[in-house]
Amino acid sequence: MTMVGRRGRLRLGAVLAAVALLAAGCGGGSAGKASKAGKVIEGGTFRLGTSSGIDSLNPYVAFQQDAYTTFAYIYPFLVQYDQQLKFAPDFAERWTTSSDGRTWTFTTRAGAKWSDGQPLTAKDAAWTFTTDLKFADGATANASPLLSHVKSVTAPNDTTLVIAYEQPVANVLSQLQQAPILPQHVWQQYATGDGSKLKTFDNHAPIVSGGPFMLTKHQKNEITLFQRNPNWWGPKPHVDGFGLKFYANDDAMITALKAGELDGVETVPPTNFDALKANFVTSEVPGLELRDFIFNSNPKKPKNRELLDPKVRQAFEQAMDRQKMIQVAWLGHAKPGSTLVPPATGDWHNANLKTVGFDLAAANKLLDDAGYRRGPDGIRVANGHPMSYTMIFPQDERGKQERAFQIIKEGLQQIGVKVTERVLDNDAAFQEVTKPDNKYLDFDLAMWDWVPLIDPDFILSVVTCGQYGGWSDTGYCDPAYDKMYQQQGLLTDAKQRQQAIWAMQQKLYDDRPYIVLSYDNQLEAHSKKWDGLVLTAQGSFNPLSVQSMTQVHRVG
Repeated sequence: MTMVGRRGRLRLGAVLAAVALLAAGCGGGSAGKASKAGKVIEGGTFRLGTSSGIDSLNPYVAFQQDAYTTFAYIYPFLVQYDQQLKFAPDFAERWTTSSDGRTWTFTTRAGAKWSDGQPLTAKDAAWTFTTDLKFADGATANASPLLSHVKSVTAPNDTTLVIAYEQPVANVLSQLQQAPILPQHVWQQYATGDGSKLKTFDNHAPIVSGGPFMLTKHQKNEITLFQRNPNWWGPKPHVDGFGLKFYANDDAMITALKAGELDGVETVPPTNFDALKANFVTSEVPGLELRDFIFNSNPKKPKNRELLDPKVRQAFEQAMDRQKMIQVAWLGHAKPGSTLVPPATGDWHNANLKTVGFDLAAANKLLDDAGYRRGPDGIRVANGHPMSYTMIFPQDERGKQERAFQIIKEGLQQIGVKVTERVLDNDAAFQEVTKPDNKYLDFDLAMWDWVPLIDPDFILSVVTCGQYGGWSDTGYCDPAYDKMYQQQGLLTDAKQRQQAIWAMQQKLYDDRPYIVLSYDNQLEAHSKKWDGLVLTAQGSFNPLSVQSMTQVHRVG
């Protein structure tokens, strides 16, 4: 849901500061100064193509990465990242921590305003976070993990926010970096009863904004327009605004870039990357995006329960030729996957967990030993039914993921398993995974992707029991794993936390709710008429900070 291509979010501080995830960024500068591409020209609109899109403008519902990046530009956050991946002030100018690590006090911007002229104060932040906690078991389930172990949030005055924790937490700033602050005067009317109206509020454009840009127009799966927010407290962006143009077809997006209808694209398909180098600024860095093959891991699923067997899952994985996928689907611009925490996160990635090799003989033996014999058509029979399954395939994964699916399909056929894809748009795909009523009982398999953030807390949280109906796309629920997840968040010693996170990756590696297929490189391209974009492992247009669109500018 690349809440990102599908989904996305998270990070830490001390350990990460040493991780060089950012490629060299281009400084913005003031009018008349030279950037590396020439003289900075103020104004204009930067037009960005995307094949991901914004699924919802409601932070309690959205899961696409473009949506979360949008929130980063239109809503205030307490902190963000700088180009060295250190935490930098945003709405909070500074912060302090009590000696016992349980109380965090943030000093917020004085005199700030929302785009509609209403005061923007620490009280908006206190209301937002208190609301998130109040409805944590329902409407705000996807936001509440960001406030784990929070006891209370108060604003004694307009520029002071106090967050009290039940016990010291390891990743406070990385959690808050993901938590948008909403305008209380807009949202409070929906925070009534059981809070369900918080999820049904469309939050349609124009949106009251507290970030550097205002979202002025949104047509889902078509176009989204942003204008500079005159009330923003920060440095004035060089551009008057920027726009996102959605493309269901990658080739059409690249054609529009070449025709000058776009100034840049979020992600360049590997098939087009080399051809763009002559006439565009192209960039490639190891990325955070991972491609995954998903098993319904709900222990209560009523049908095709053989798919819960770790040996069956291992056989599936051994029938998947990752090297062929990388060469055919990604043309070498990726690396084989192994765990849910990508290598681009640095020391959080458990490098001891190696990619399972392609071995059809071993895969067949596992299924033979399990007693699943082939029928006359070559398809094995398990528990009285053919091992034939439907795989949910979201529309935005067409293209290179489609080519990977064909390779997977061929490999599984050779071990007596048949898979048939069912292509759905992103919203429908997620609904199909979670149905009925967020119980994860009907689906068997899916393919999608994740774009984790730097700190692994979020990506590890998506497989907790509490994420049913929230971020979970596997139905995985294991109390032992949940306990491990809760413990890692309290380990303030970085080395101890790393060891705990490695152990969590080991458990997921063995249980296989996901087979991680690959880690994509981040491929981008933009016109030589523009400069100032800040490339990260999540791309230039990302929810880590607002640097790219506040610094991007035309050049002379």
